[in-house]
Amino acid sequence: MRHPEPSDGVLRELGSTEPTAAGTALVRGIRRTRRLGLLGEVFEAVLDAVPGGEAAEYRALLEEAGRRDPGAVADVLHYPATGVWAEETLRRLRAPYGPPADVAHLGALAAAAGLRAGICFKVTLRPVHGRLVLPTLGLLRPPRPGPLVLDEHAWDPRDPAVLALHALPDGRTALDDLDPYRASATDHAARRLTPKGHKRWDTQWAGALTLMRRYDTARAEEAGRLLRSLVPLSGSSRAAGGILPAAAGCVLARAQPPPALAATLVHEVQHGKLAALAEAVVLHTADRSARYWAPWRADPRPLEGLLRGAYAHLALAGYWQRAALYGARGAWAQHARIRSQVAAVLPALWGCGELTRAGREFVGAMVAAEETMDGLLPPGGQLGAARGTVERDRALWCAAHPDLAPYAGG
Repeated sequence: MRHPEPSDGVLRELGSTEPTAAGTALVRGIRRTRRLGLLGEVFEAVLDAVPGGEAAEYRALLEEAGRRDPGAVADVLHYPATGVWAEETLRRLRAPYGPPADVAHLGALAAAAGLRAGICFKVTLRPVHGRLVLPTLGLLRPPRPGPLVLDEHAWDPRDPAVLALHALPDGRTALDDLDPYRASATDHAARRLTPKGHKRWDTQWAGALTLMRRYDTARAEEAGRLLRSLVPLSGSSRAAGGILPAAAGCVLARAQPPPALAATLVHEVQHGKLAALAEAVVLHTADRSARYWAPWRADPRPLEGLLRGAYAHLALAGYWQRAALYGARGAWAQHARIRSQVAAVLPALWGCGELTRAGREFVGAMVAAEETMDGLLPPGGQLGAARGTVERDRALWCAAHPDLAPYAGG
């Protein structure tokens, strides 16, 4: 399926990192187009690879549910974890060797769609390890092993066998600690949380959204429109947050105080936007060679990594500048530090000969957005001090990587 193509104006809007209706619509449109195309490939591969009529039965149930309530079915099909399942299933179906594809999960998607749409249906599913996950709803724990016949009465949150997906306080975002496809095996996703753990996340999430709405209402609204689920990371995770491109609309995050969580959300939403845009537009033709200096990393980065990091940090610099206007503690220092880092690498991005025409529009908007921050400078020479720190870091990096010094900007 063909992705929607952005105009130069929307490219510039997205490059600025500032939320706009057109930019949000483009990101959502790209995600939906990609997911529908991916699911179409999965259905075709499943029908070819799986004997019998189960796959066709599941597809028929999805189609019937879609006629009754298209929005409910779309929510199931476009749920972030569904994308992870779809990519893994397609890869396994096409691989000559390796573990078998989890085709049975297609039945769970169909059952969830039928339940969400409120239609009459009956379908036989096979729980895995005594659990049957129904995307966007939660999971069932049947009292007996073996196949389970589900109908329209199967989901009752009052039933002790039902474990519902936890909804965060805003009502639009799920805290997903249940779906087996909520993250990859290397993402350190937390195991199922206790009620106390859910309450802790409710408090941190509500606090983070309160801060975002106070300091930067547009970014808070953007997060609400682009995020469908949050996957808690375990304490062993070294990252504060992250995204999984296959799980569009999901942010992975470690438990953290509301001010830090708000910054993590701002940062990761930008990563998600850029990942979506990259599905529709070629911004550069650079390879994956790690050669660029990024002040927020010790290791050299490929151009793609530098662009992704600069884009997210540019949004953070804007967020902290607005937070500083409301007197948020430490906000000016955060703004000065992050803006100085972004300003230090923008010349390397802008001067890269491997940017496409669309890439120059996009990066040009980033440069312009950073320059507009001159209209409100931090007090007390904080910006100058931060720039001095960044320049010292650049010099140390160049000394450690003399062959890559030309890629350190400056």
